Amino acid sequence: MKLIVAIIRPERLPETLHALFQAEVRGISVSRIQGHGGEVERVETYRGTTVKMELVEKIRLEIGVSEDFVDRTVQAIIQGARTHEVGDGKIFVMPLEGVHRIRTGEQNEQAVTPVLSEQH
Repeated sequence: MKLIVAIIRPERLPETLHALFQAEVRGISVSRIQGHGGEVERVETYRGTTVKMELVEKIRLEIGVSEDFVDRTVQAIIQGARTHEVGDGKIFVMPLEGVHRIRTGEQNEQAVTPVLSEQH
């Protein structure tokens, strides 16, 4: 199992969710965050004061998936989030030691996106 964390542009969220839905990926958490990556720093005037904007609004997606869903999840995020511009974001794939579904008590593989062999 893997935990996939993606940081994407807020305006690309609808396209990314659509791509994940088309890839049959379910069980997604979405958070609004602020961060800074490779974007050019912006300078804005706020109430007559010049302010250097160091943090940019982003969206953080967290998705727990079985091994069979890692590649399709990553590809769906890339398809939905990519604009080919600096600031498109990052995808992190991390080991996931355990998952427990509160409602049913299911654990691990049964508690995340289904294994492909069980679906088809």
